[in-house]
Amino acid sequence: MTYKAIIFDLDGTLVNSIEDIGDAMNIVLERYKYPTHHYKAYETFVGSGIRSLVVNALPEAQRDQAQIDTCFEAMMAIYSQQCTVKTKPYDGIVALLDQLKTQPIKLSVLSNKADELTKKVVLALFPGYFNPILGLKIEAHKKPNPHVALELCKTLQVLPEETIYVGDTAIDMQTANNANMLAVGVLWGFRDKKELIEGGAKHILNHPLDLIDIL
Repeated sequence: MTYKAIIFDLDGTLVNSIEDIGDAMNIVLERYKYPTHHYKAYETFVGSGIRSLVVNALPEAQRDQAQIDTCFEAMMAIYSQQCTVKTKPYDGIVALLDQLKTQPIKLSVLSNKADELTKKVVLALFPGYFNPILGLKIEAHKKPNPHVALELCKTLQVLPEETIYVGDTAIDMQTANNANMLAVGVLWGFRDKKELIEGGAKHILNHPLDLIDIL
């Protein structure tokens, strides 16, 4: 198979963003005198969008809809101002992207992070590499729903089976399989090999440049 496009997840795949995410959510939790969390806990909270992260971070007794909405709005306001303070590309990602740019392959990003934040992070850290860059706009279209991934294929003018989807969670692998794309999991992100394989990964990468071997 000749692959014509690669779609990347963002958090845990292209960038390590867990400290900025955790710091912002902990500010919200402190505001309401709720317990805060270590970064390791936030690694288990991410992957399904910021609203889901807020729900997971709140104490179980405080997860009523009004409090979720209030904390979500506060989280978005804080995080949007500091989403690139500590967030950095993983080692080897820029080298991989530089190699991919020399090949006739289209590069895109699809994240469950809010669309405006996805664009802000990608454009700040990877200017000129990806088009289009898409985050979550409609909750019902959140990964592993393949809707947006399939729409991306139409935009890129490639078939799903000509597309590689690269991510670090089971949700990413399920998205790829639901869209009939090649599911490629990465081990430098927030989840382990067991989760990726159970999620349906067809390949596992130990280092970003391992992706070149698949091509």
